[in-house]
Amino acid sequence: MFARIYRPSKTAMQSGRAKTKDWVLAFEPASARTPDPLMGWSSSSDMNAQVRLSFDNEDEAVAYAKRHGIPFRVTEPKAVKKIIKAYADNFASNRVEPWTH
Repeated sequence: MFARIYRPSKTAMQSGRAKTKDWVLAFEPASARTPDPLMGWSSSSDMNAQVRLSFDNEDEAVAYAKRHGIPFRVTEPKAVKKIIKAYADNFASNRVEPWTH
């Protein structure tokens, strides 16, 4: 039973940054997922794969793992590189590539 402590990244489906402030403790899968012979859904006998705990900060998540004797690995979030764009940049005279359809 090994856990990962990380901050989730922004979902690709939305432009907002909701649910990216909390730290998450999630367990690594202990066994491989297998397809169900009848329906084809993936299943696993690992019940810890369903456990996902949220914490306000990294220190709380680490303290919880240490208090319960759970081996863990902390994954630090990558720095977000902001690319500021404006619609007017498409028509700028100093544009590197010519504008085409």
